[in-house]
Amino acid sequence: MLFGISRNVRRKSVLSPRMLKPPGDEESGSNSPANSITSVNSLASLLREKNTVLENLITLPQTLRKKQNTEYKTKIFVILLFITIIVLIVTAYFLYHQKILAKAYFEKIKFNKVKRHMKIYNNEGVEIVLARLGTTINYDKVFPCLPMDKKKDGSICLEWMHRARLYLNFYELKEDIKCYNLRWISLSDSVSPTDCFDMTNGHWYGGGQTAESAWPLEKGGHSFQPFITGKVDRHEWGNVLKRYFISSKGAAIIIDNDTPLYISIENSPTKQLCLRAQYDDFAYVNRLTTTPQLNYSICTSSNMSELHGHLSEHTLWDGLKKEDGIIIDSLLTEPLWEITSDSKEKLTEETIYNFTVDITNSVGILKQGHVLINEFWQNQIGDFELDTTRFPTLEKTMEMMKRRGFRVVFTIQPFISTESLNFAETVRKRLLISERFSDRRIPALTRYKTLQSGGVLDITSSNRTVPWLVEKLKKVMEKYKFDAFYLDMGLAYNMPHYYQCEEALVNPDKYKTLFVNRLQGSVPIFGVSSLRRVIPTILTYGILGYPFLIPGAVGGDYETSETNFWNGTAKTLPDQELYIRWLQLAAFLPVVTPKLTKFARVSLNLGLPIIRPLWMLDSEDPACHLVVDEFSIGDEIIVAPILYSGSRQREVYLPAGVWKDGIDGSLRKGSRWIHDYKVEENEVAYFERMPDDTRF
Repeated sequence: MLFGISRNVRRKSVLSPRMLKPPGDEESGSNSPANSITSVNSLASLLREKNTVLENLITLPQTLRKKQNTEYKTKIFVILLFITIIVLIVTAYFLYHQKILAKAYFEKIKFNKVKRHMKIYNNEGVEIVLARLGTTINYDKVFPCLPMDKKKDGSICLEWMHRARLYLNFYELKEDIKCYNLRWISLSDSVSPTDCFDMTNGHWYGGGQTAESAWPLEKGGHSFQPFITGKVDRHEWGNVLKRYFISSKGAAIIIDNDTPLYISIENSPTKQLCLRAQYDDFAYVNRLTTTPQLNYSICTSSNMSELHGHLSEHTLWDGLKKEDGIIIDSLLTEPLWEITSDSKEKLTEETIYNFTVDITNSVGILKQGHVLINEFWQNQIGDFELDTTRFPTLEKTMEMMKRRGFRVVFTIQPFISTESLNFAETVRKRLLISERFSDRRIPALTRYKTLQSGGVLDITSSNRTVPWLVEKLKKVMEKYKFDAFYLDMGLAYNMPHYYQCEEALVNPDKYKTLFVNRLQGSVPIFGVSSLRRVIPTILTYGILGYPFLIPGAVGGDYETSETNFWNGTAKTLPDQELYIRWLQLAAFLPVVTPKLTKFARVSLNLGLPIIRPLWMLDSEDPACHLVVDEFSIGDEIIVAPILYSGSRQREVYLPAGVWKDGIDGSLRKGSRWIHDYKVEENEVAYFERMPDDTRF
């Protein structure tokens, strides 16, 4: 009983009357059996709902996590999509902006004014020049020039404030040759205008002789140095230079002579040829303008050979006399014999006599030719009188040499030794280049070869110096009846460092041009070495506009006081086999081949060299641009000499066409290599061009 009551109380404590009422009947108060069943079912349902709620409470965090992950991924996707759209918009804007900046000028030029990148295209739309302009400006904001600074010739004028101004112009030489002139004017002493041209797209030639005789130019390397003549073992450039470069893509660069030009060929960031205008205290000390100016033209064509031919000098024949033509013909058909020594005491009349006797009695295939006597015919350099102590009866010796068929040439120099009998007179008459900042009465001294101390004739003082010198030269020539003078001018670096002429020179190389021009017509002038260097050097000289070249005296220019070029050692005579090979090579250079007269006339009329690189035969053939040890005589003969002692074979490349082998007479097709071509010691490999319709 008590148990039952306790149980009822317990139930009552669990279920309240409200909870036992059927749903929706909370106000009826009915206690029927039906209501009791409903209450039990409701209780079960409620328990199930509680269980469901409990289960839901348990699984809710997992659901929320899944939902959050989905929302998170969606947000990331949206963010990434937004960023992508922004990047695309910015990129499109940047590309559009760059396209706007890389404006087309004169149809074939695209120039980005901010980055100063320039591209030039040929008539076929092929990119042939890629350049970085104004590399030393270090300033991106560019403005149109003020009206007062613009030119009336149609030039485009752009200015980088207080740094530099650029003029860009266009002119057309002929229908397929277009030229673009670029002129930088520095607006500050601290800015040296510099433009760099990419050398990786094609091959480049020209400039002048270099120490490594690089062919093409991009195979070499040079830091910024003044573009003046020097010795290749000490300076960046050799003894013949021209401000002219040409690429295999059909673009040529011609730099104005008044530009104070520095040049480099460097890997920064890629192989590039750089031009710079910069004043200094030696080469370009005489300023034509307050600040340096870089002025040059780029001429383009679809054909490299045609471009070069059009830009070559076409008036070499102008002003030539009959005797000049005789000298040219003799140089093409006769050898040059140079009598040299390392001291004047070793050069005597007996030496000259015995030398010419040996030539006369030696190999009969060579004519007598010219005998070149170096400057030691004088007692002191600058005497311009014969040393009668060492040459007591030279008049008779000269007569004998003439009868044997020799032509004799005396070497002269513009230097006057301080020990010369003429030095005091030239100082008194102010005929010498003076020290800078002096009153022109103090001569500037220098050294050259064996000359330890001497002055330099001031050839710019034409009304005093030239008449004095011509009188001296005519007097000695009339007495000894020799044929001509050879001008040994030295190099730019042989000028006194602090030189000052009566007429300011643009650069020291201008001196040589003036010297030759002002002597020419007054007295006869005879007009120029490892064997492996002679071919690229002569090819380069030919490109630079020197069509009449000789490879040096027979056997090479041997000087005991200098490193001998045959094997790189001092006071060493050439290897006997290489000497023979040299003679073979000389036979195909413009020295002893009468056939070359034909090409000499072509050179005089068209300015094209007699000795030509293979690309002049076929500029479209990539192989022709890289062959460094072959050359052509005109467009009819290809010569492939042996360059190494002990070699009996070599690789030979023939351009397009049909070629006749000069050794065995066989016909060979061009546009291909001949591997392991046999060449005996008494042979030289050469090939003659046959008519186009030749059949095997």
